[in-house]
Amino acid sequence: MLDFEWVAVGLGDVTWIAVAFVLGFAARLLALPPLVGFLAAGFLLSAVGYTHTDFLQKLADIGITLLLFTVGLKLNLRTLARPQVWAVTAVHTAMVVGALGGVVYLLAWLGVALFDELDVRTAFLVAFALSFSSTVFVVKVLEEKGEMNALHGRIAIGILIMQDIAAVVFMVAASGKVPSLWAILLLLLIPLRPLIGRLLYRVGHGELQVLYGFMLALGGAEIFELVEMKGDLGALILGVLVSNHAKAEELAKDMLGFKNLFLLGFFLSVGASGQLTWESVLVGALLVPLVLLKSIGFFALLNGFKLRSRTSWLSTLSLSNFSEFGLIVASIGVANAWLSPQWLVVFSVALALSFVVAAALNADAHELFNKVRAPLERWQREERLPDDHSLDIGFAEVAVVGMGGIGMGAYDLMRESYGDGVVGIDIDPVTVRNHQEDGRRVLLGDPTDVDFWERVQEAHTLELVMLALPHVDTNLEVLHFLRQAGFAGRIGVTAKFADEEAALLEAGASSVFNIYSEAGAGFAEHVSTPQKQML
Repeated sequence: MLDFEWVAVGLGDVTWIAVAFVLGFAARLLALPPLVGFLAAGFLLSAVGYTHTDFLQKLADIGITLLLFTVGLKLNLRTLARPQVWAVTAVHTAMVVGALGGVVYLLAWLGVALFDELDVRTAFLVAFALSFSSTVFVVKVLEEKGEMNALHGRIAIGILIMQDIAAVVFMVAASGKVPSLWAILLLLLIPLRPLIGRLLYRVGHGELQVLYGFMLALGGAEIFELVEMKGDLGALILGVLVSNHAKAEELAKDMLGFKNLFLLGFFLSVGASGQLTWESVLVGALLVPLVLLKSIGFFALLNGFKLRSRTSWLSTLSLSNFSEFGLIVASIGVANAWLSPQWLVVFSVALALSFVVAAALNADAHELFNKVRAPLERWQREERLPDDHSLDIGFAEVAVVGMGGIGMGAYDLMRESYGDGVVGIDIDPVTVRNHQEDGRRVLLGDPTDVDFWERVQEAHTLELVMLALPHVDTNLEVLHFLRQAGFAGRIGVTAKFADEEAALLEAGASSVFNIYSEAGAGFAEHVSTPQKQML
């Protein structure tokens, strides 16, 4: 008989896996991140007397290590060098920690439950933990909308990385470890970088690449621990060493699922670390409105650094939540006896509730901006960044939106008929630059910008819009804005599944091209054409 003891140490481990799945799935059905369900699972298990096992703790430790490794993989020094990222993060953190620290200390001075145990130092520690925004949540939202490479997405991710670096510095400082003399040998990792990169090329794809990622993350952590340095910092550094590699993005995607799986252990252990009480729920709920202070700060600073109000708004909504890194900071505070264990429960409640609010706001982010556009644009500076100008397609007759493989093929074919009357639009600056170098007329722009479509409608030259975007939700959003702007021309849209076709046609698409079902017909026609010509 097959022995499953290596997977589940006992019945308790099977129980928390099942409970975590059920509540994580329930959260997903409610359009919330599964980690909200995982935290709830921890609360539930704690309420029935469950205590987490060594197996769960090991999962939690690996999850944090992989989280920091993937943060390092996403480190783009060019993005971080923008003042809209590093300066906004630095000023915002200082402002928010100061403001929230004052509020928390005031509550402590007033003798509010749980706050009354805080002094000045711990009050500002709580504020520091609350200043972070969730990398897990923001990446999920941006990926589902296909906006990771949009300017507002890149700005938000850059700010998150800067915050994560600040959290790592805190973790290292709080560990109290004094590096050994052997730590100087870590500098040898720099000349080893080309070898690490070449190995990443040679491992190919699939499971061997994933295994290599685990080796870098866990191996880096172990090397740093051997020289009396925080292991999580080693995982971050190893991620940074390969962040500019051509396969870094692919490796990050491969590691994402494993990172989220192992972080399950962390969220469960946090939820199970203390008893959920009405007092902790009320205090956690009391902290949620403080997100508004973070949001106001982000919007004001991003606008002040020359971003359009729309870009500032979308970045701000993404960042309007509390963070899993805040939980990590809080757990360090508990481990060092700076905070009572009940504060972990408070932070968990605040995190979960902030996700509920943020998920609702981000689901209708573009629509919400249209409703408040007039007052927000009054705060917009006239001077703009080069990559944040309003898009102008001139007198184009055909617009191909989304210049991936399908969009590129459509552009080239339409150009044979319309010549310079065809324009391509893409949200990714690298994609745009590559197409421009190949001689195509491709512009950098966000198709979900209603301002753009209203200007297009005023020009009255566009006859056909071809949407080749990878996410059906984004296609539906663009269709809505086109019809809202009064566009009466034809709209062709790509889809992957039959239910998507129906939704797109109902939303106003003139025709829908199913890339899976139509690809076979196109392939057959392509292969048979030479045969017909030979006959």
